[in-house]
Amino acid sequence: MSQKKIIGLLSLATKAGKVASGEFCTEREVKAGRAALVIVAGDASDNTKKKFRNMCGFYKVPIYFYEDKDTLGHAMGKKFRASLAVLDEGFAKSIRKHMETESNTIA
Repeated sequence: MSQKKIIGLLSLATKAGKVASGEFCTEREVKAGRAALVIVAGDASDNTKKKFRNMCGFYKVPIYFYEDKDTLGHAMGKKFRASLAVLDEGFAKSIRKHMETESNTIA
């Protein structure tokens, strides 16, 4: 049930223009201090996971590893995405709440 909610919230946030996706954009938003939450696909490369885990730790941005690239991309109406940043605190809080009940990996 929570997975549908997470996907729905990501879709809504995307439509509202509150999501930056793709490695470059995600990194830019984290470094600019605009990212309220980072989600990395569970099947992203180890390098990508390590890079975002370290970056989010340094900038104190919550990070979750969720599903796979197809699922993340689908939620955003794109082909596939390895990473995304949620830029709105409200959306981020709701998504985190569902992520925690879904027991996803928190870095």
